[in-house]
Amino acid sequence: MDKEAPRGTRTGFTTGACSAAAARAAVIGLVTGQVPDSVECQLPNGDLVRFAVRDGRCDGSSAHAMVIKDAGDDPDCTDKAHLTADVRWLAKQPGQVRLAGGVGVGRVTMPGLGLEVGGPAINPVPRRNIEANARLAAGSMLEEAGVEVTISVPQGEVMAKKTTNARLGILGGISILGTTGIVKPYSTAAYRASVVQGVQVAGTLPQGVVVLTTGGRTEKFVMQELPHLPEAAFVQMGDFLRYAMSAAVKAGLKQVVIGGMVGKLTKIAQGETITHAGRADVDTGLLADLAAELGAPVDICADIRAAKTARYAGERMDELGLCTEFHTTLAQRVVQTLRRTYPDPFDIQVLVCDFDGHKVAQYP
Repeated sequence: MDKEAPRGTRTGFTTGACSAAAARAAVIGLVTGQVPDSVECQLPNGDLVRFAVRDGRCDGSSAHAMVIKDAGDDPDCTDKAHLTADVRWLAKQPGQVRLAGGVGVGRVTMPGLGLEVGGPAINPVPRRNIEANARLAAGSMLEEAGVEVTISVPQGEVMAKKTTNARLGILGGISILGTTGIVKPYSTAAYRASVVQGVQVAGTLPQGVVVLTTGGRTEKFVMQELPHLPEAAFVQMGDFLRYAMSAAVKAGLKQVVIGGMVGKLTKIAQGETITHAGRADVDTGLLADLAAELGAPVDICADIRAAKTARYAGERMDELGLCTEFHTTLAQRVVQTLRRTYPDPFDIQVLVCDFDGHKVAQYP
């Protein structure tokens, strides 16, 4: 990690990588009688990285080590988390490395995450990485005894309140995550993965429905519209439509409901599968065409076409008394566009709200 990198570009490390480093340091302490002040850890991507180790201690039969997560310039709620490993010998289990979750590591309570229900929320790649580093540190000692590694995060339960873990059925702490070991600044990878995971969990529910929203305001709106659905059926997909829809196909869902406002819905209607503002401009020409179909005067259609935002189109159509018709037609176009990519796996419904979170239209 380059501490001299320009602000906003500095990479960091995942909770999984820090857990693996703590585990390796603790096992070294178990083997040698002294936990090192720093440890070299092999990341899932193959890189060897040296981590500072804190709070090292051992008593002959067990050892303890902690690595503080540095997320770089990624605004992650787990930045500065204390990833802690406690290890002990398993006298009657030579060759075994057993992984457990301690305080602050979430416990899985629902299927659909690819993890054992009742077990710790340590994802498969970090799980393998922690075990690999523990084995490297234990070396030939594993021929005589196994090792138990317990990962804890003292502040994990508080940190988890800033995540979607509870909705996914991960209770009591954070998840131990990371596919490469590296956190990229303002990384979309972690959020994208949480979207896919959320859809997978929705796929395990008996309702067979996932409700995809573009943010907190639209989610609050659709939750009010669909109070009969459990919270786990709602997934804030943000800008990641493509990943959410692909996950819905894979999960075999019967219905996808999309909740949104005019801007993001226009992006979807025009065929964008990643709806971030930086990816493509809103096609106000499409909105002008919809306005024309509804009989809007030529000058207003021209104004809409020349505008920079989709919101302007909605406001002008509202002035004409055509707000509901306009947004319904837009929702219909969204469904038509998505149907070209996803022709038959599930029913699609679109719910539209205004900028105050009030319902303005739905289709069908």
